[in-house]
Amino acid sequence: MLGHWGNGNLASLPDVSSLKDLGFNAEYAQWSGLFIPSATPEPIAQRIRAAAKVAAQDAKVRDVIQNTGSPVVYLDSPEFEKYVQADAKRMTDVVKKIGKVE
Repeated sequence: MLGHWGNGNLASLPDVSSLKDLGFNAEYAQWSGLFIPSATPEPIAQRIRAAAKVAAQDAKVRDVIQNTGSPVVYLDSPEFEKYVQADAKRMTDVVKKIGKVE
């Protein structure tokens, strides 16, 4: 049996199901993001956020990332912060479940 740990189908492996679709309660996403110091002045933070959004929407950037098999999903600061916190909690729960953290 061959499966991937993502969600849904992958364009690069259209005939390979996700582990979740195969009946396993397993899903993992490897993500990347842009972080800046919390003390960054708001006007500078806004410029960085705007530049990151432009880059995430650029066809060449998207092609490079998608060619590695990763979907491009842009989340602005508030949504990304929620995603990171939820992912950290989920991964902490997994690590505790397998007995590696008390």
